[in-house]
Amino acid sequence: MKKYIVAGTIVCLIACNNNPGNTADPVEKADSINDAQQEIVSDVSRTKEATSDFLVKAADGGMAEVAAGKIGEEKAASDVVKDFAREMIKDHEAANKEVKSLASKLNIALPATSGEDHQKKIADLGGKKAKDFDKDFMDMMVSDHKKTIDLFRDASDKALDPDVKAFVIATLPTLESHLAKAEAIQKALK
Repeated sequence: MKKYIVAGTIVCLIACNNNPGNTADPVEKADSINDAQQEIVSDVSRTKEATSDFLVKAADGGMAEVAAGKIGEEKAASDVVKDFAREMIKDHEAANKEVKSLASKLNIALPATSGEDHQKKIADLGGKKAKDFDKDFMDMMVSDHKKTIDLFRDASDKALDPDVKAFVIATLPTLESHLAKAEAIQKALK
């Protein structure tokens, strides 16, 4: 019964939108229609919302890892840190391509660059002196990978698109490997 009432509301809202004499805010009208449609397809909507939220965060973090890796490849004093930075670039560029492909398939918009918080951390990292760089870079890698693993583990428990969920499950071991390597390098630098 609720679906019929909601469907009737949608028809009314659409008809009201087509009425040239109606002066209500078009944004409010669109929001009302979207809200009504969400009630009909709430499970699909929740899945799309969780999927889009995850893909946006994964893209943001992945782009930041590549940018930090490029700085690490250039500025690191230790060959071990430089090698780790190269691995970050290679692995995260591959993951970023997959995130973009999934988002495109699902018609989800992704950020063009990493967010302001990541950009600030990367800029700060780029300004580090050579003697402090390796330690600060590896501290950042440990911290960021812990957060990313939490994001992926959380996503593996949520209702996501099946292809996105498969990506999450396939990518988690690589992220865990990155964290283990980063912690070992971090410990060796102390």
